[in-house]
Amino acid sequence: MGEASVVAIATIFAILTMSRSRFWKLILGLYACLFCVILVLAYTGQLPAFLTTNDKLGHLVLYAIATFVGHTVLRSRKLKLGNWLLPAFPFGFGLFTLVEECIQSQSPNRSFDGVDLIASFVGIAFGYWLVERQQKKS
Repeated sequence: MGEASVVAIATIFAILTMSRSRFWKLILGLYACLFCVILVLAYTGQLPAFLTTNDKLGHLVLYAIATFVGHTVLRSRKLKLGNWLLPAFPFGFGLFTLVEECIQSQSPNRSFDGVDLIASFVGIAFGYWLVERQQKKS
């Protein structure tokens, strides 16, 4: 068995034996890296065609997955703002999304798109809904 095979088996074993909490934190870290790579590619005008041809669906899916994983890692933690109790990750990620979409108007390779923003917010809402639905079943 080659060295790469041993490393792959050890990695799979480590993932399968880690706690649920550590597993989701690992997934969040990996997904955050992927998300950052996509942002860098977008701002440098190097996004692959398969990501630009289905732009709105891409926003919905990317933001839904990010919110599902982030809200799961934070165990549905809430923020109290005045009399409101808001889900921490969806709220924070929603603010990031709004700021990032507005900043796009300052980039030579990007532009503000309200429909992108709506697709991102729908994705955030869907990811949040999935976690909440899953928790009600358990």
